[in-house]
Amino acid sequence: MLTQKDLDQIKQKGISEALIEKQIENFKNGFPFAKLTAPATKGHGMQVFKETEINRLAALYNAEMPKYQLLKFVPASGAASRMFKHLFEFMESYTGSPEDLEKFDADQSFNSVWYFIHHIHKFAFIDDLKAALKNDSLDLEKLLAEKKYGVVVEYLLSDKGLGYARLPKGLLKFHQYNDFARMSLDEHLVEGAHYAKNASNEVHIHFTVSPEHRQKFNEVVATVQSIYEEKFNVKYHITFSEQKPATDTLAVDMQNNPFRESDGSLLFRPGGHGALIENLNDLQGDIIFVKNIDNIVPDRLREPTYLYKKVIGGLLIQIRQKSVAYLQKIESAEISDAELDEMVTFAREDMMLQLPKGFDSLNKSDKIKNLDHLMNRPIRVCGMVKNEGEPGGGPFWVENSKGEVSLQVVESSQIDMKDEVQKKMVQEATHFNPVDLVCSVRDYKGQPFDLKNYIDPATGFISIKSKDGKNLKAQELPGLWNGAMADWITVFVETPIITFNPVKTVNDLLREQHLNP
Repeated sequence: MLTQKDLDQIKQKGISEALIEKQIENFKNGFPFAKLTAPATKGHGMQVFKETEINRLAALYNAEMPKYQLLKFVPASGAASRMFKHLFEFMESYTGSPEDLEKFDADQSFNSVWYFIHHIHKFAFIDDLKAALKNDSLDLEKLLAEKKYGVVVEYLLSDKGLGYARLPKGLLKFHQYNDFARMSLDEHLVEGAHYAKNASNEVHIHFTVSPEHRQKFNEVVATVQSIYEEKFNVKYHITFSEQKPATDTLAVDMQNNPFRESDGSLLFRPGGHGALIENLNDLQGDIIFVKNIDNIVPDRLREPTYLYKKVIGGLLIQIRQKSVAYLQKIESAEISDAELDEMVTFAREDMMLQLPKGFDSLNKSDKIKNLDHLMNRPIRVCGMVKNEGEPGGGPFWVENSKGEVSLQVVESSQIDMKDEVQKKMVQEATHFNPVDLVCSVRDYKGQPFDLKNYIDPATGFISIKSKDGKNLKAQELPGLWNGAMADWITVFVETPIITFNPVKTVNDLLREQHLNP
């Protein structure tokens, strides 16, 4: 099936032939659905804190964080083109005819083009758009009055104007303030200064970016870094990385044969955000906050975000410190029966571990061996918001192929909704995943874990795409906060809905949470 030219192409990307064969097998066999055993709910896998505990954990974080190397990790790869899908479709079809105007006026819903046009002055990029039009002797107000909406949209999206369609979300202006506007990248720098600052007032932030955008990110950082350093009295260490070519996956045709480009070469596609576990694995840090580039709010709404970042950070530090102490005791000393009981309670109630079946009947030595293995793993504390009907992943108890049950973040695509039992568990779920994580990635001796050892390869998924008018199958790696962290110790904490404000379409920037009154 593979020619020598193919093998050379595969080798050049740093991918083994065995991995290609495994990917093709995955296409043929598919990936199994997740086996949910229960949703993670209050009192059963979901921790909901009262005010006294919230304040205690935040204070613990403030007191203990100087001891750790902190890092803020922001996935920011890819163009924002999906944000503008409805505008693209409009731009390609709108002529200004009476029929088009009637169609334009017919849909005035929040995500419509009508809503975008009629609230265009509220966007943070409005001054840039006006300037781009003026460069070509065009006036925004006149174009709007003449209903030349297609021209307005074209100057936002295309290289005639701002070129927003090919820019990443990190470089789009999200929020307008009195006399300036901030990109989402800026807002992450502001956030980092408030909860990811070490004892030396240094803030380490890492963005994953696409190769074609890296230079632009560098240019923007060079412009704004000193502004925020002076404003917040910090020193930023901002780094970038790209998805590794070796994490790309082979595409196949609908018969599961390698999909070929017009020149006969193999088609590879990015492996999805799960590929970023490799980037995370390369970084130096004790405690790493993970948050998506588009989940950001203006200054007036930040306080709950800062507080709950410290809450989940404080809980992580508390769990890590206790587990390190127990693991050191296991290594260096005899464990009394009382200490063993204490460890078992901690594993079950604080680390949310489901101990193996028959654990209570094991002898003392085997119990200690089990605890040593289960507790010495990467840890993540995940903020979860109450489910308000948003599509996407959520927190569940899941049984893996070995019969082990653990807490997992599961995407809707991983669930067999035709199975009534599984469907019922989804309907009973109370919380949603906003991608708000804090991670401990070092063992009890302070050595970094090899995060690639904690991936469940059976949690990838396959989707149908097209290239040059032909359908193909694409394979995504286990998601970064799904299967790529499947074998981590996982703890879920309820956080307020205000901490979750993603921008999936450009019209989301018109929501009250993204506007400054």
